[in-house]
Amino acid sequence: MTHLQPDCRIYLVVEATAAAVEQLTAATEAGDVACCLIVPAAGAAIEAAAARSLVAAAQRAGVAALLADATDLAGALRADGVHLTPRPHVLDAYAAARQSLGRDAIVGADVGISRHDAMSLAEAGADYIAFGAPSHLKDRQRARERRDDLVSWWGEIFEVPCVALDVEGPAEAQRLARAGTNFVAVTVPTGAAAGATRALVAEIGAAIAGGAEAG
Repeated sequence: MTHLQPDCRIYLVVEATAAAVEQLTAATEAGDVACCLIVPAAGAAIEAAAARSLVAAAQRAGVAALLADATDLAGALRADGVHLTPRPHVLDAYAAARQSLGRDAIVGADVGISRHDAMSLAEAGADYIAFGAPSHLKDRQRARERRDDLVSWWGEIFEVPCVALDVEGPAEAQRLARAGTNFVAVTVPTGAAAGATRALVAEIGAAIAGGAEAG
């Protein structure tokens, strides 16, 4: 299995579509991508055939392939692990995923704004903790500030890696790198061309490298 590394790197997020393999390839050519999170298209489950192609492409590139919530499918496709989205009783979901996938798999979780869940998951053995600023929150400034505060708090106290989700551009990525996050999540826009994906990842990769050096 390919495991996440503790340096500040890119955590790519792609929808499980046929076009995503080309996007993933472009991203890995443009920057230091540590992980690819495969998520379902809006309102649907992860499509198994598309996920299979993405897992294979990611692993060929030396990138850890994770599926959002789909523990059974992750096991069937021999993905590197699973990412748990926010939910009640996330510790129970973590335990079930760990039991299903085994100790060698990557199991990480987005804990929303719960510091208690973050600490409990770290103690239980989660491979990373994620904090985000979800797009459905209307007050974008407040959502980003809350995520940034959680990232800074986590980085000052805990050794378990942290992923900053919902990063919208290079300046934001650089700020988070300076705050101590281990990974910045770059979401590939639905239907983005390979060239646009390559440019986005290259810009954010350069920004976080600069941010880490400055920090």
